[in-house]
Order: sequence, then structure tokens, then C-alpha cells
Amino acid sequence: MAHDRDPYAVHWLVVSPEDDAVAGRVEWDPAISLWQGGMAGIALLAGPFSLGWDTALIFLATTGSTLLVGHSVGFHRRLIHGSFEAPAWLDALMMWLGTLVGMSGPFGMMRAHDLRDWGQRQPDCHPFLANRAGIWRDYWWCVHCRLILDRSPRFDPDAPGRNRFHRFLDRTWMGQQVPIALLLFALGGWRWVVWGVCARVAVSVTGHWFVGRLAHRQGPQHWLVTDSGVQAHDVPWAAIPTMGEAWHNNHHAYPGSARIGLHPGQSDWGYAFIRLLERAGLVWDVKTPETLPPRSNLADV
Repeated sequence: MAHDRDPYAVHWLVVSPEDDAVAGRVEWDPAISLWQGGMAGIALLAGPFSLGWDTALIFLATTGSTLLVGHSVGFHRRLIHGSFEAPAWLDALMMWLGTLVGMSGPFGMMRAHDLRDWGQRQPDCHPFLANRAGIWRDYWWCVHCRLILDRSPRFDPDAPGRNRFHRFLDRTWMGQQVPIALLLFALGGWRWVVWGVCARVAVSVTGHWFVGRLAHRQGPQHWLVTDSGVQAHDVPWAAIPTMGEAWHNNHHAYPGSARIGLHPGQSDWGYAFIRLLERAGLVWDVKTPETLPPRSNLADV
């Protein structure tokens, strides 16, 4: 991974002066829509009839582990921002758990994240990238559709040397739920599958969209990125379920930092987990605002 790059840059896009973050169209993505709609539909129809103490525990355990180790620590802080280093086996485990969240594989997450990140740094961008549409349209766009810009930056995940396992996960990301579903069915029947796969995916995806929408529209702020058209906000009530990701104003200020909850009282389970791994000698080169270079376009609120 090219983690020696500028910690404040968008890493995985090749941007040219002709690229435009505004002009484009939103199109329905049938595969993604059927996938996400199917997961949500099963959870809504079968969830109430299969809920029990055992399925509640399965839901909490599988959702918590995939969001913490996979999405927050693995996909976001490790893969996209390179905020720490890890051995190949641990990296592979985190990428697999991140894929199990059910939004996409590693490359899909990199592409979607960095396109939105790049767009928000421009003076203006498409409403899709800024979560500016009405709430139901924004939900439909972000969960069931894709944005096609007329002049989009080129996505370049360091193609020649990229990890083959990442590529495999990206091709098979929906199918990665199958072994988990089979294991849960063998241990607890269909009830465990409903809550350990369908409800988990539906809640994770919907929650990711909803907290992301709030984080780009309203809430407390400590900093402004002075040359960005879209500013970030903190969503305090979501700090624990997002594993610290909801301190989004902090993240926009220091995107390369492994620590996102920067102020007293800001819970950050993702960083706590990284620190635990660091103490065990399993990760290293953990970056925080104190170790990052100064940022000239950052202003206090």
C-alpha cells in the first residue's frame, strides 16, 4: 500500500484539471439495489418472528465485530487512509471482515469513499456527494444507485502491485456472506441467518448512510477545512455504534489519523482496538494528529 503519501490527500484517484464534481447523473444500480433491498426486506419481514435472546446476541456480536475490525479499523483507517501498518495475515482478516459488512469489497469502498471525499473538497459538487438531496431521495441514491459524473477522476488502486486477495474479495463480496450463513444455519437455523446476515447487513448499510448524511449536514464542529465546499460535523450519539467514526469533523481535519475521537469524552473504540493491537506488537506506525505534518488549510471554529 502506498501509505507514505500525503496524509491529507485523496489517495486512490488520479485527478486532472478537466474533472468536474458537479455535472453527472444518478442511475439505479440493479445488482446493488436488489442486494440491499433483499437484505432489508428479509430483515423486516422475518426479523420480528425470529427475535430472541440468542438472535439478539448473534446480531450484536456479528455487527459489532464487522463494523469495528472490518469497516472502521480495516477498511477506513487502514486501507483507505493508511493510518497504521499491519502484517499481511491481519490485513487479510480485516479486509474480509470489512467485506462482510455488506456494502462492497475493498476496491468498491476505496472508489466510493475517495470520489465522495474528492467531491466534497471542491468548491461545489453534485448533491449525491454532499448528501444535499431530501432524506428519502438521498437514501435511494446512496443505497440503491450510483453516481456517474460526466468527467470523473480515474480510480487507480495501484493496479500492478495490488493485493490479489483484495481483488478476490472485490469480485466475490456478495458471496462472502454464504459461508457465514451456512455456519449460522448449522448452529442455530434460519433464525440465526436472518439476524446474523440479513439484519446485520441492512442495519450496517442503512446506518452508514444515515450517520454519513448527518455528518455532512449538521452537528458540532471544532475545525473548518477552509478550501473545501462541504464541511463535516460530529454526530455524538452515534460514536459508540460507529466505533468512533461519528466524530467526523475530527476526521475531515486529520484524515490520516488512526485516532478520530480527539477530545475528552469522545469515545473511539476503533482507536482503542488499534492501541490494543499495537501493545501486542501486531500493528505499528500508528499515526495521530501529533505525528502528522501541520495542515495549512485548517482553521479553528
